[in-house]
Amino acid sequence: MRLKSLFLWLVLLVLVSSPSALAAENASAVAQPSEHAGTIDGAPWRLDVPENWNGELVVYMHGYAPAEQPIPEVMPRNGYEGWLFERGFAVAQSDYSARGWAVAEGLEDTEAMRRHVVGLLGQPKRTWAMGHSMGGHLVLGTLETHGAAYDGGLALCGANAPAEELFNGPLLGALAVFEYRHPGVLAPGGLFSADAPRWPDPAAIETALASDEDFAVRLGQAFGIPREGLAGGLMLRYGVLFELRERAGGIPVDNTRVTYSGFQDDASLNAGVRRYAGDPEAVAYANARLRLTGNTQRPVVLMANEVDESIPSQTSSRYLNLARNAGRGNQVFELPPVGQGHCRFGPEAEAAALAALRAWVVDGKHPGEG
Repeated sequence: MRLKSLFLWLVLLVLVSSPSALAAENASAVAQPSEHAGTIDGAPWRLDVPENWNGELVVYMHGYAPAEQPIPEVMPRNGYEGWLFERGFAVAQSDYSARGWAVAEGLEDTEAMRRHVVGLLGQPKRTWAMGHSMGGHLVLGTLETHGAAYDGGLALCGANAPAEELFNGPLLGALAVFEYRHPGVLAPGGLFSADAPRWPDPAAIETALASDEDFAVRLGQAFGIPREGLAGGLMLRYGVLFELRERAGGIPVDNTRVTYSGFQDDASLNAGVRRYAGDPEAVAYANARLRLTGNTQRPVVLMANEVDESIPSQTSSRYLNLARNAGRGNQVFELPPVGQGHCRFGPEAEAAALAALRAWVVDGKHPGEG
């Protein structure tokens, strides 16, 4: 009897001190509503818990921020969270410890924040990864790397392709072809010259495009950029590559073997377009920041915009093919594109996308079912 009583006491002790029991105790101590903020290794973060918290957590990953944008001491709300709060979700988000193409930092900072937040909240009933643009890239990397901590992910208007494809294809390609047709408009000495400006002049880009409309239309069609957003799209691509060059310490892209098509005289274009040979160490650095393989550990829903000047729908869709090649195609579903402009969905569309993901994971209803 004494041995039996001792055994029961030990079982009770294990249950009380287990992570799930401690999580429940911590969760009861978090006020609703409440907000929490701090910094972890240089990355500001925040957690908002609504009054009607449903016990589920959305870990949000924001998109690209220019290097010039200061990192705040206290992270504010992003402003989109209202529909998540209305539906009872707590929202945790990190502002990352670096700017620019900070995918490696964002991956590490977000995971450190998630672990810290679980210490505050206790283990949520479910945890969802969600992000826009570069944040969509991070959602996919998170589900490949830290997928065991999540129930699923929502990648919105995401840069959902491996870095090498992104940089050498839609980023460098559009710039190199524009530069061939309008030399000196982006940078007098070339995209990666020593005197290249931090940002090109968008008015000068638009003036060049307007003087050559047939070419502008073909350029947009070739790289999936709408004509009305073409000048801004080129400026953004230039800024990303400039910042990436600084970060990598050399030219991080290479188009020496790329063939461009979709223009009136492709042969002349490919013979005359400037070729940039990447610095091997810089190329390796850029490509290794976050290697998307398609091997997601959890279900993921993708949604793109119908027209997007920054990330064409074919780039947002790329992860589905990666997953199929990795034998994980049944874990990825792409919703029909919605909205005009980069990441312009509206809360109703985003809420419907998250609801589709939840129904897939919680109820077993695949988003492709009627």
